[in-house]
Amino acid sequence: MRISGGAAKGIPLRIPKKGRLRPASGPARERLFSSLGNLVIGASFLDLFAGSGSYGLEAVSRGATQGAFVEQDARIANFLGRNLAAVCKSAGRSEKSYEIISGDALRAAPRLEGPFDLVFVDPPYPILEDIAPKLFARLLEDELTGEKTLLALELPGEMELAPEGWILERRLGKARRGSPTHSLFRKA
Repeated sequence: MRISGGAAKGIPLRIPKKGRLRPASGPARERLFSSLGNLVIGASFLDLFAGSGSYGLEAVSRGATQGAFVEQDARIANFLGRNLAAVCKSAGRSEKSYEIISGDALRAAPRLEGPFDLVFVDPPYPILEDIAPKLFARLLEDELTGEKTLLALELPGEMELAPEGWILERRLGKARRGSPTHSLFRKA
């Protein structure tokens, strides 16, 4: 798996060989970031359920100036730290502008103040429907999102979500069983 665009294009992302990590596919990331276009340049981001960090790191490579990654598994967060160092070095950015939090995406508080311009959410599919109401409510209550925030949620093609307080702006990808898609939300 590699960064697909921007200043760090081609940099490989390391992930543990064993574990339950489901990294975002290259084509799915490329589709999302092609859709986001210039919204990434100069943006701040929050990458929840970060895993390898592929969404946030893609944003770093494409010009996001600050961000926070939240990953509950400390071992995976360690890999994420190495990936962040490699991408920042290649993109000529300071690692100090980005933070990695080893904690629960429903509770972790980034030191960077919101609202974030972009929020990437890629939870394990089996828990998505259960945690979605709490997660979307938390993002509103803790003021991590604002009027201009765009939230990109990766979910399986067969799943539909309509979180309270949010409007689905558009859906990227084909709604086929098992195929990853992105739902792009804004505050209602």
